[in-house]
Amino acid sequence: MSAIRQPTSKSLMLFSGRAYPELTTEIAGHLGVTPTPTASYEFANGELFVRFEESVRGCDAFVVQSHTAPINTWLMEQLIMVDALKRASAKRITVVAPFFPYARQDKKHRGREPISARLVADMFKTAGADRLMAVDLHTAQIQGFFDGPVDHLFAMDLLIEDVKKKWGDRDLTVVSPDSGRVRVSERWSDKLGGTPLAFIHKTRDVTRPNEVVANRVVGEVEGRVCILVDDMIDTGGTIVKAADTLFAAGAADVVIAATHGVLSGPAIDRLKNSRVSEVLVTNTLPIEPARQFDKLTVLSIAPLLARAIKAVFEDGSVTSLFDGAS
Repeated sequence: MSAIRQPTSKSLMLFSGRAYPELTTEIAGHLGVTPTPTASYEFANGELFVRFEESVRGCDAFVVQSHTAPINTWLMEQLIMVDALKRASAKRITVVAPFFPYARQDKKHRGREPISARLVADMFKTAGADRLMAVDLHTAQIQGFFDGPVDHLFAMDLLIEDVKKKWGDRDLTVVSPDSGRVRVSERWSDKLGGTPLAFIHKTRDVTRPNEVVANRVVGEVEGRVCILVDDMIDTGGTIVKAADTLFAAGAADVVIAATHGVLSGPAIDRLKNSRVSEVLVTNTLPIEPARQFDKLTVLSIAPLLARAIKAVFEDGSVTSLFDGAS
């Protein structure tokens, strides 16, 4: 016999960063596994240390981290986790970043600016990631920043199901808060049975982050329930101004549906005190009980992530989870 042959067996291992371990635990429950025990701590000067407490040799590793504040700490921790797995001989490493960090910096608006989303993708690759998994990237082009397979998941079906349940008996209009989200709004409209579309024509001062001037509504909104669709709510300024513009144009109700509830700074107060009927987000990012409010509905993204992780592990189709949408 000229070679030693060993039957191949694959093992899926799930690893959790410290930003939002509850999400990883929920994903693990759907997969029927337990997150791998990990020792993580900071040195006095702020440097991070990670060590896995079980052998990871030859495993299919999925490293889950939610990039909430302080975002740079959690990004660095995930990079260190990937590096530790590479050096411990994990067979394949998939970075699971439900909210991709720095995704808004995906192009240069003016000279001398970075494209930080590309830098983050490069850092994941350099650290040793073979694959990337994210939910509702700010723009689809970010998939091309990573030199390897990217599983781009969509929370749309999850959000639409909830909208149908609560508002399906009313006259709906899907509204894009700007012209850049119109394509996403069209897909929402199709899934809701061809409801009318509208968008808000606005201008933004590129020198002032998080500040927008909403101008006018283009489309049919009077007397209708407007489903205002976006990928994230950060400080809430853009989306609340958009809602006010819709009410001024005669909307009966406004429902905000967004994948990522970043909810920085004044966002909670702005949304709580606005005229919107409901704010619908997923739990790609943690929202502590103290920051939740009556109008807020948080849907779990864990079942979708678990299905995608299982499909990748079994070499199945991730695209089929979204009826062939890319």
